[in-house]
Amino acid sequence: MKRTVYNGTLRLSDVGKEVTLIGWVAKRRNLGSLVFIDLRDHTGIVQITFDETMADKIKDVRTEYILQVSGTVAKKGVPNPKLETGEVEVLVKDVKIINRAETTPIIVSDDADTLEDTKLKYRYLDLRTPRLQKILRMRNKVTWVARQYLNGEGFTEIETPILSNPTPEGARDYLVPSRLNPGSFYALPQSPQIYKQLCMVAGFEKYFQIARCFRDEDLRSDRQPEFTQIDIEMSFIEEEDIWGVVENLMKRIFKEIKNVDLEEHFVRIPYDTCMEKYGSDKPDLRFDMPCTDVSSVFANTEFEAFRNILADKGIINALKVEGKAAEYSRKKIEELEREAKSFGCKRLSYLKLENGMYSGNVAKVVSDAEKEALTKVLDVHDGDIVFIIADEKRVAQTSLGAVRKKAARDLNMIKPGYKFLWVTDFPMFEYSKEENRYVAAHHPFTAPNAEDVDKLMTDPEHCYSRAYDLVLNGYELLSGSIRIHDQDLQEKVFEAIGMTKEEAYEKFGFFIDAFRYGTPPHGGVGIGLERLVMILADTENIRDVVAFPKTNSASELMSGSPHPVPLKSLSDLHIEVSKEN
Repeated sequence: MKRTVYNGTLRLSDVGKEVTLIGWVAKRRNLGSLVFIDLRDHTGIVQITFDETMADKIKDVRTEYILQVSGTVAKKGVPNPKLETGEVEVLVKDVKIINRAETTPIIVSDDADTLEDTKLKYRYLDLRTPRLQKILRMRNKVTWVARQYLNGEGFTEIETPILSNPTPEGARDYLVPSRLNPGSFYALPQSPQIYKQLCMVAGFEKYFQIARCFRDEDLRSDRQPEFTQIDIEMSFIEEEDIWGVVENLMKRIFKEIKNVDLEEHFVRIPYDTCMEKYGSDKPDLRFDMPCTDVSSVFANTEFEAFRNILADKGIINALKVEGKAAEYSRKKIEELEREAKSFGCKRLSYLKLENGMYSGNVAKVVSDAEKEALTKVLDVHDGDIVFIIADEKRVAQTSLGAVRKKAARDLNMIKPGYKFLWVTDFPMFEYSKEENRYVAAHHPFTAPNAEDVDKLMTDPEHCYSRAYDLVLNGYELLSGSIRIHDQDLQEKVFEAIGMTKEEAYEKFGFFIDAFRYGTPPHGGVGIGLERLVMILADTENIRDVVAFPKTNSASELMSGSPHPVPLKSLSDLHIEVSKEN
């Protein structure tokens, strides 16, 4: 089909040229003897103008008709600053209707106020909007830049299986029944973890993959049941080698996509310090406002609630918000308290210092000496407000971290830009109340810190690992670790999480066997592509960066999946569905 130029590329330098365009009608305006149409293709929109001689040919044309037009590029009398092509128009000499369109159930426009469920039902129409077109083309460019960079660094792209064994540790798997092996199931991969480590055993040394992954877990705004990782694994390396590759990759991506030069080296903070200072293992560093453990201030307190928390080995955490006391009405404080309680704390206490006097919901029960000590420890000045949470350590930290984040958003304290952070030295294990045992905090193939190896069996609570996350603007962008390559150490870690040799072999037999034949030291990362593109696109909804996303109930409104299947199909797979009464 004839086309000489793309619509969104026309500029003043094209004035006088004869062009042929193709596109969808985005808008139509009749001004008596003239008809103006905004014609849209994947590059953008340009105004095309019809005089009275063309009126009969376009009398039935409405939005989303596809037109082919030929005409002359002209300078507009009144430019449209909202369009990149806003200084020109095309004076149409000939038009052909390529296809008609019924009235669309949604308005194809970035400005349309349409319910998200309706947009998702007609996603193929929503994807015509310039904003989503731009985001998905940006996503494509990110993967192109990643491939170009990693290939240049000597990495080999290797595809790993989509149908594999269920994962005994981690989130829930999506299971695929085997027709040829009744009662047996494949699982869709949560990550290529085992296979990429086997690529290291196989001697490839530098592997990467733009890997599709699947997790059957509860959804939220930054999570989908199927997602993509830029997956990387390297042999004969230490953390510094991995971090260097990732930092250089990020520099290349942000330069190519946003023309932004990132800092030379990213900040590094151990996990425990992150939790103590920010109440989160993925803190947003675009604003300061640290949390402080003030338990020592209240060591001899008469306030029963605080005293009981300290007696139960909890902590008292405080957050100072400078100069904002007057902005916090009772209603705003109640909103903050609801946010804090959603993370498990029992109460949000606060003190305001105004005109040299403290007020607040604990002002009468906190002694003058404690107020004076708090003032010194936090460097409180007139006009500041201090939020306090007393609870068990992790609850107090995460709850106050949530207050910190919400306060910064509410008060517009978050600066523009990109702040990367390596969070290091994660706990090796976490205690599962459901299973009444310690489980791997990352995965059971993560190497412990060398100084903690002797504590694996005797003090798992205080063992730390060589796991690390890269955080960007409050989002976990990737997780990774140095892996265990020593057979004896791997057996120790299995034992530490309560897994016998027999159980370990039943779950990971082929993987354990591979490690008997000369496994190199290795490590890697899995970069969340969707979260990276979310940040680059300046959106907080992951569905904006996925062509055909799922809702929070893991369904796709457009196709109606998941969908019941005929009983014959289930029978072929040796499956029977039980009906609950």
